[in-house]
Amino acid sequence: MTETNDAVLYGYFRSTAAYRVRIALGLKGLSAQHRFVHLRKGEQTQQAYRSINPAGLVPFWNDGDLHLAQSLAIIEYLDETHPDPPLLPHGAQARAIAREMAQVVCCDIHPVGNLRVLNRLIELGIDDATRTKWSQHWIETGFAAIESRLKQLPGPFAFGAQPTLADICIVPQVFNARRFGVDLAPYQRIREIDAAAARLEAFATAEPGRQPDAE
Repeated sequence: MTETNDAVLYGYFRSTAAYRVRIALGLKGLSAQHRFVHLRKGEQTQQAYRSINPAGLVPFWNDGDLHLAQSLAIIEYLDETHPDPPLLPHGAQARAIAREMAQVVCCDIHPVGNLRVLNRLIELGIDDATRTKWSQHWIETGFAAIESRLKQLPGPFAFGAQPTLADICIVPQVFNARRFGVDLAPYQRIREIDAAAARLEAFATAEPGRQPDAE
């Protein structure tokens, strides 16, 4: 794989946001140094990491004098600096739709099921079963919107034969959906994308269970 100079990706094996960036790196044939922030142990809240990323989140990209938080920003930076293969489909309309689906995951589903939100629910006295239903609800709501859009588009990926930004965001969210026991039966196209992705090395090597910090 081609090195991205001395770039460092801070992540956590089960972070779906970091998972997205790992997929993008794989699709681009790029490698970076991986450093691990144990979210369950709260390492992201400690000063050692806050001095690197004041937001206290992963992923975080450090490439020379460029420091980037937010997975979509990192992925689009990689796509612009290493344009082959492209991670957005051809045409302004198709690119807008790809970004729409990515943002349903990254803006509508993921933030309300993030670890810090779930921890806050614990602080408020919300029990395990109710927190699970909370996560299921928002995943199902977002997946229904994505599935409706995907039915208008050719498979097996969101835009046909090649994965795009949409697929990069959908596949990690499927992993999370399974963790929370979401019934995926109603989402035929989403399941089709997940199955197609499983056959590609870039997606397979990015899976949480294959990361050095996996538990």
